[in-house]
Amino acid sequence: MERREFICINCPLGCALTVTMEQGQVLKVEGNTCPRGKSYGEKEVTNPTRIVTTSVKVAGGTAPVVSVKTASDIPKGKIKDCMAALKQVSVKAPVCIGDVILKDVCSTGTDIVATRNVAKKVSESNRK
Repeated sequence: MERREFICINCPLGCALTVTMEQGQVLKVEGNTCPRGKSYGEKEVTNPTRIVTTSVKVAGGTAPVVSVKTASDIPKGKIKDCMAALKQVSVKAPVCIGDVILKDVCSTGTDIVATRNVAKKVSESNRK
């Protein structure tokens, strides 16, 4: 029998969970104070996922980078591949919140989306 302990991140309470497993099957989840904790504990030991947040380069923008995130959670094992793919990405300004920056990142079925606006930089010659 295997026991794994961790902190639930589904709500602000941060319950200390203990998940008991046998042969890859969850037998029980203890320590949760809400039903979401039980679901989180089961998922965390069988198929852990995360939301990825980072930034990508912006060409011709008022900022050199734009913050981005996965539109939904991706398998934890794909995070390094996702970050490597995003390191190669550069977008042209303007960028708007919600713009899809990269579709189906690393074949996860999840898009990378912008989480802030970056306006196009106005050149000195256009200001006159």
